Amino acid sequence: MNFPQGLNPDEGSPEWMNKADSAWQLTATTMVCLQSVPGLVILYGSMVKKKWAVNSAFMAFYAFAAVLVCWVLLAHQMSFGAKMSPLVGRPGSALSEKLLLGPSRRGLVPVADFVFYQFAFAAITVILLAGSLLGRMNFYAWMLFVPLWLFFSYTVGASTIWGDGFLERRIIDYAGGYVIHLSSGVAGFTAAYWVGPRHSHDRQNFPPNNIIHMLGGAGFLWLGWTGFNGGSPFAAGLVASLAIFNTHLCTATSLLVWVSLDMLFYRKSSVIGAVQGMITGLVCITPGAGIVEPWAALLMGVMSGSIPWYTMMVLHRRFAFFQSVDDTLAVFHTHAVAGLLGGILSGIFAKPALLKLMYPDTTYHTGLIYSFSGGRHADGFKQMGIQLLGAAFITAWNGGATSLICILISRIVDLRMKEDDLEIGDDAVHGEEAYALWGDGERMPKPLRLHMHPRLPYFCRQRF
Repeated sequence: MNFPQGLNPDEGSPEWMNKADSAWQLTATTMVCLQSVPGLVILYGSMVKKKWAVNSAFMAFYAFAAVLVCWVLLAHQMSFGAKMSPLVGRPGSALSEKLLLGPSRRGLVPVADFVFYQFAFAAITVILLAGSLLGRMNFYAWMLFVPLWLFFSYTVGASTIWGDGFLERRIIDYAGGYVIHLSSGVAGFTAAYWVGPRHSHDRQNFPPNNIIHMLGGAGFLWLGWTGFNGGSPFAAGLVASLAIFNTHLCTATSLLVWVSLDMLFYRKSSVIGAVQGMITGLVCITPGAGIVEPWAALLMGVMSGSIPWYTMMVLHRRFAFFQSVDDTLAVFHTHAVAGLLGGILSGIFAKPALLKLMYPDTTYHTGLIYSFSGGRHADGFKQMGIQLLGAAFITAWNGGATSLICILISRIVDLRMKEDDLEIGDDAVHGEEAYALWGDGERMPKPLRLHMHPRLPYFCRQRF
């Protein structure tokens, strides 16, 4: 084997590489991957009706594999390679040994660490988007959608904000509040519009099939966020430690606020609501995790547990705009709203000293609240303007690109399943069911469709 320059074949590591940073980066990447597989696979498979458990879980499972192949073949270089335009890099593969074993521009780690970590981010973005489409999207359409959306939507956001694009040295997006969450929320909502709603009965009655498993999947998501935000500095240093601390503090606060609001207004503590509050806390802290102080993370948790709760539980029911689109798992509220909120709050609470620690070679402006004390209020307002400009760009690009992709796919295959398949679910789509409840793996015979008296208890009627 020909070792790249600076590599000591006896030691197995080059002089420029920091072993601790590289070890942490590989650990953080694994944690982010576990958020998707098995985290979101379990969460999606248990948060939907039983008849959609297999299809929902498999949409996530397929996307994870498809994104990896597409990422190393073309998408990584489109996001982080040499620029082809101000918006995107030149397509190319990330399979070269010379490339992968060379030093990364993001810390003292090999490029291979960077490529795989960024793949994990890209994969979870597509899988989060899928939450808006569960329970009705044609799986063949989904198979086409994943690579197309990765190439023509995700890569542009990643390139412009993280890949030396026109926003990278201006906008504050520490770990993907805009690149990942705002984009997935907007794209999911847009795709849900084009795909159309679930079967009318499913839309009215869509209980989770296994709440305990749902909590298990949510747990993978929560704890995996340690790698999500802790790995973004590409170094096992002070910023990573602060980011992890802030992440869990904000998330716990958001969950408690959401549950408290549910109990205050509905007199019950909803487990599904607790999961939603957990997610909004994770999303909100992401763009500022390593560059805000803990007291700010606490405030961000209060707002992430209340503002998305209000948009989901109040505004969603009042506005026809929201009612007209069937967003299965409310991804717009948990990711687009929470991601936008986090981006704005990061512009308010970003501490100059932490910005300098995280980005020593860039010229970010100060957070708004610090600009007043330092006599730099113009810089603070300028940073807020950039945060809003970035949000507008990501929203417009993802909405437009997702619409064009859905229109293109609809010319090839149907975006939505046939009505007969929507009534059956997994068995019609995959020929498989989530649970073998009859015999030893044998399929349960189809029940008789008896006419039942409407006054029978609900659980009795369900047996027929």
